[in-house]
Amino acid sequence: MNPISKELRINEEIRAREVRVVSDTNEQLGVMPLRDALAAAAERGVDLVEVAPTAKPPVCRMMDYGKYRYEQQKREKEARKKQKVITLKEVKLRPNIEDHDFYVKMKNAIRFLEDGSKVKVTIMFRGRELSHPELGEELLVRFAEELKDKAVREKAPKLEGRNMTMMLAPKTEK
Repeated sequence: MNPISKELRINEEIRAREVRVVSDTNEQLGVMPLRDALAAAAERGVDLVEVAPTAKPPVCRMMDYGKYRYEQQKREKEARKKQKVITLKEVKLRPNIEDHDFYVKMKNAIRFLEDGSKVKVTIMFRGRELSHPELGEELLVRFAEELKDKAVREKAPKLEGRNMTMMLAPKTEK
């Protein structure tokens, strides 16, 4: 259930003595005792919904509450559909990678970026390779340089244990 409907009080749940009433046709009916407002809503066959509980006096609107909740849920569902989920993909390299393998990995990164995913480029060091972290950094800088028209560097190369990582995000066209 959506959080908005939990906050709205309807009909007998309204606690104020006097309320400002707006009809289902957006017509201001003025301030009236709660009893009269409930009676007017019942007469029209709709619910009395407290839309602005903090106002003095609280504002209530006559509406079909079931229909209103249905519309709200439909709107939320549409909003969820339009949200873009950004995923994180990882490309792993070694410090002494051959050129062809480097370009294959780069092609994969390009594909991920075009799909709208962020790419984490990781260089894995083994054994004594860790004594030359500058080689890994050069490789990451070269990787970012080759992709500069498709990606923006979000996080600079950083050594974390035996791995050096860098984050790339897809470039947004303006």
